Amino acid sequence: MNIEAPHGRFHPADVLLAATLTFIGMVGTAPAGAEQPSALEPDLTAYILVAAATGSIAAWRRFPLTVFVITGTATACYLLIGYPFGPILFPAALAVGGLAASWPLRRTAIAVGVDAAVLALALTFRFIREPHGPFDILVGIVFALALWFAAPMAVGTAWRIRSDSRARVREEQAKRVVSEERLRMAQEVHDGVGHGLSVIAMQAGVGLHVADRNPAKAKEILETIRQTSRDSLDGLRRELAMLRGEPSPRQPGLGLADVATLVDRVRAGGLEVALDNTGTDSAGGATGTDNIDGTAIPDEIGFASYRIVQEALTNVLRHAGSGSTAAVKINRTRSAVLIEVSDTGSGPPGGGPVEGSGIAGMRQRALQAGGSLEVAGTAGAGFRVRARLPLAAGTQGGTV
Repeated sequence: MNIEAPHGRFHPADVLLAATLTFIGMVGTAPAGAEQPSALEPDLTAYILVAAATGSIAAWRRFPLTVFVITGTATACYLLIGYPFGPILFPAALAVGGLAASWPLRRTAIAVGVDAAVLALALTFRFIREPHGPFDILVGIVFALALWFAAPMAVGTAWRIRSDSRARVREEQAKRVVSEERLRMAQEVHDGVGHGLSVIAMQAGVGLHVADRNPAKAKEILETIRQTSRDSLDGLRRELAMLRGEPSPRQPGLGLADVATLVDRVRAGGLEVALDNTGTDSAGGATGTDNIDGTAIPDEIGFASYRIVQEALTNVLRHAGSGSTAAVKINRTRSAVLIEVSDTGSGPPGGGPVEGSGIAGMRQRALQAGGSLEVAGTAGAGFRVRARLPLAAGTQGGTV
């Protein structure tokens, strides 16, 4: 592990802080000695040590350990020589806080403990060389220095914990965004490509059945297969391009106005589908034109409605069985879009519908749109999918 890992560039505020501390050290060291008659008068060596300690603070973010060592060494030498207690103690405390803000607590505590021991030894030799009074004075000074360093250590540790927590939150948010995007892509591929393949499979079966006796119908089916495969491939290419981070043509908005085209495509595959649009503009193009009384349906509601109908019809193609029919009912009210897709297929084998990825995807789309979805089925009587997608913000979701 790289102990001295740079944490960034020199911060202008740190440079200003270092300059301020240096100025205070230069003008404040001598006056501090006036109140300590037993201390040595500051000379050039004292000011060099003060300048080394205060100036190094400018780099505390980038080199916290180096700054900690410089300030600790300069302070220990300063006190050992016998210069007066004064402004040099400020950068030493700040360096402790900077180290605590950059290192784990255990390593910081060890480093600060070593620094405190060195300072305690320096003070002990100083008192032995030039007795200043009772031994309890030395103990009091060492205790005061310990408190002087403990406070910035606690502040630095709290700052690091908060910073680490924010970093973890940002990391989790980034992971969640990536995960949600992957799920969205998987859902789009499942709905778009899966529906296309189901339609193609059914159309191919019909084409084989009529190829000999009705070549014109077979040709029409082949044309539909070609168009369906193109649409599915275009959708797949868009999703793969997004996955690779490449620019891709934007998919035209799909909404309630496109349901009629979707139903026609399914009908071309041989499934009889009845479509009932109540209060929707089925002749429109973009989602924003799906309206009633001049009010537009939001894009996300129109898109979710389209995908729910698409997946419900895909399930009919896959599971309903031959000879089945389907019915699509869409009712656009002032407060919600109500969708019902039912079929006359064989229904669930028993015990109710089993929710696979298709039903789960429809339910997720409904929930994301603020609505709800209900799936019911009876053995021998087919399935029924009902969805309610509210149009007004805050409208409570419910079943159709």
